[in-house]
Amino acid sequence: MEIKQLQDGLEKQDVTRLILEALPEWFGISEAREEYITESADKMFFCACNQDRPIGFLCLKETGKDTVELCVMGVLKEFHRKGIGRELFHRAKQAASEKGYSFMQVKTVEIGKYEEYDRTNKFYQSLGFKEFEVFPMLWDEWNPCQIYVMDL
Repeated sequence: MEIKQLQDGLEKQDVTRLILEALPEWFGISEAREEYITESADKMFFCACNQDRPIGFLCLKETGKDTVELCVMGVLKEFHRKGIGRELFHRAKQAASEKGYSFMQVKTVEIGKYEEYDRTNKFYQSLGFKEFEVFPMLWDEWNPCQIYVMDL
């Protein structure tokens, strides 16, 4: 497995589409998925490849002069629980730190709402993210937004 930082906007969008469309449990709302795909073109982007085949990605966006957000990531299901998400995160964290960011945040659905997102919450916590705040209506009443933060 190799992790590359991609620069080409169209390549970023192609990888994002490939991975997110394979993960409907997390990215089943087409409008949100298309927004992630469109926005990935100009973001800091890391791609995990297995024999030159994209199997996962992580995208960062600046949210303030000192803060970057892990705005979207995905790993194909057959590669879950093999350390790929963790490796993508460590590579992105290192790059964000080298660019001078002090903090990283991530948003997900509050723990206790859906099993898939409970696993996502536990993954972020295992990386060292700390609970910051829950916004019950940021997205909608069925998806209360949990924000996690960490210092870099």
